[in-house]
Parts: sequence; structure tokens; C-alpha cells
Amino acid sequence: MRRPLSPYGQILIVAVAALAVGVFLVTVPTFREFFDLGVYRGAVRYWLLDGGDLYDFLYNDTEYGFTYPPFAALVLSPLALTSWPVAVAGSIVVNTAAVVLLLRWFVAPVVRRHGRPMWMTCSLVFLAVLVFEPARDTFSFGQVNLVLLLLVCLDLRALISGRRWAGAFIGIASAIKLTPVVFIGYLIVTRQYRAAAVAAGTAAGATLLAVLVAPATSAQFWLGALWDTDRVGRLEYVSNQSLRGVVARLELPSAFWPAAVALVLALWFLRVQRADHVAGFAATGIVACLISPVTWVHHLVWLLPALFLLTDAALRAGSRRRLAALFAVYVILSSSVVWLWWAGADGFLAAIGSNTYVWISIGLLVALPFRTEDRADRPGGRLWSPA
Repeated sequence: MRRPLSPYGQILIVAVAALAVGVFLVTVPTFREFFDLGVYRGAVRYWLLDGGDLYDFLYNDTEYGFTYPPFAALVLSPLALTSWPVAVAGSIVVNTAAVVLLLRWFVAPVVRRHGRPMWMTCSLVFLAVLVFEPARDTFSFGQVNLVLLLLVCLDLRALISGRRWAGAFIGIASAIKLTPVVFIGYLIVTRQYRAAAVAAGTAAGATLLAVLVAPATSAQFWLGALWDTDRVGRLEYVSNQSLRGVVARLELPSAFWPAAVALVLALWFLRVQRADHVAGFAATGIVACLISPVTWVHHLVWLLPALFLLTDAALRAGSRRRLAALFAVYVILSSSVVWLWWAGADGFLAAIGSNTYVWISIGLLVALPFRTEDRADRPGGRLWSPA
């Protein structure tokens, strides 16, 4: 029988791992200098304090400006009154809290079931999330992806618990950024009509609030800025790890994109019919990344629930081969490998390598354990505790 680690041994392991992660983060990845946070803060200051048009703002003489709906600007409006250090500190705290809650919901039940030391294991997984490229870029850019994922998972908990207000947080997330709208589609497909109505009503209400507060700005977004894809960057840029990015980089006919989207949606539709809500939400997060015209690498934090779910399934099956495969996937997703082709993607190897995260996303969607015979061992039971 293996002797459990002493508290001092656990502290030593976590401290060494934290030191290694700290050295890695300081020396290896590109530091994004909270660029997106600067866009958020600069845009709302320009809009609210300087009286400019929100969607005319460009950050530090770059081509990048505010691309979210006006409701997001209302949510982010406190940034207009904060100093830069306070904004950075607030972003780090909020994203850290989001990761902690996600680990509490997804990882802690698995750790408890396998009898592992709770604080040590969760601390090590937290450090692993910091290395995971989409998450570390979310921190480094000062992005909102982890917060949106948290909002959607709050509704997952509400749905499992049978709360009447389930769907409200999906609605809020959808009003902030359009990516979570796919989860309303999930609720409709799985016949969660009340939750879908709550989500759609909440999103509509938040959008209407923005229209009432800033009618001209809302018209500028919904009638103009939303349809200008040039505002968010080049579709062929290697950071765009969506199906649309693949089509652009491979210079395929534009008709390939809707065809690929249709195939992915068909696979998703067939599979979520047999899934519980945890697997269904995990699959929907993957699909949201695949079908979006633009999915920057930091958007791929939506893959985290699928990775957690697949790891739990491999542990329950006692499959070292599956665990090794998942570890390899994690390493690749943390490696920044796609950036080797930042200057272009010509040739067979570049076609594979520059789209690596897309191929992995498709693989995760196919690999998710949706078999009906597995349902008894899965959430709101062992993996997920709604309490």
C-alpha cells in the first residue's frame, strides 16, 4: 500500500511545480502585455469620457478596436475610471477566480472520488491550466474568455439542479460576446425549451438595455461593425484556429467553410442527443470554436471541459494509454506549435501544423464519451456535483 505524502511533501511538490511554471511563463511564451484589456479600457474611456464613437476607437495606433456588442461595453465601463495597474490587477484576480471555480466544479469531484490529496492535486491542475496556451493567453491578453466559460458553466449547474432560472447566465454571456449563442442552440436541440427561452430572453433584454442606453452605438454595431470581419483581423492569420481559418490558410474555395460547418454541426447534433448535460456542454464549447469565423487561440479555453471530462473517463477506465494520449494533447495545446507558421502555411507539413488546434478540437469532439451505457456513472453524479 502506498504511503500517503506528508503535508510537507505536498507543499514541496507544489512549490517546485510553481517555481518551474513561473520560470516557464517568464522565459518561454510571448507576453501579450494585456493588449486586449488595453483595448477594452481604451475603448470605454474614449466612448464615455472623451465622447467618441465606441467602434471608431483604435488602440495605440493599431488596427484593433472594440469588437463586442454594446452591452459588453456597459459591463466593462468601470474600466474607464480605473488606472492601468488597477485594471491589470482586477483582470488577473477575476481570471484566477474563474479558474478556481472551474476546478472546484470539474476537478474536485474527480480528485475526491480517487482519494487523492485535494489541495495538492487541485494546485497542480491550476498550475497546469496556467501553462495551457489558451488560458495563459487569456491571462496575458487580459481577455474575458474564462469569465464567459464560467457564466455558461453556472447555467450547466443550474440545469442539472433544475433551477427555474437556468439559461440566464448563457443569455448574459451571449449579450457580452456572440460565441456563447451556440449554447442556446444546444438547449433547443436537447429540448430544454424553458432554459432556452430564459437564455434568449435574457440576451434580448440585455441587448435592449444597451439600445436604450446607447441607441446610436447599438445601431453602429448591429448595422455595421458586426458585419465588418476586417475589424477583427485577417482570417488566414495562424491564430485563427477555426474551420474558417483552415479554409483561408489552405486557400480553398469559400464554399468549403459552410460545408465543413454543416458536417460539424451534424456530428454535434447526433452526439448530444445521447449525452448528459456535462458532455453536451463540453461538446458545444468545442463546436463554438470550430464554427466561429474567428477563433483566436485564447478562445480555446472552451476546450477545458472536454479535457476534464475525457481525463475523468480515462481514470475511471484505468486506461494509461488514454491518459498518455490526453497528456500529449495537453502538451501540444500548450506548445504554441501553430506559431511556427505565423509567416505563412505553404506545403503539406504547414497545412497540418498551422491548423493543429483545429484537428485536435475535432478529435476531442469525436472522442467525448457519449455512449448511453456510461450515463449512470456520470454527472450530476460522480463527475459533477451541483451542490
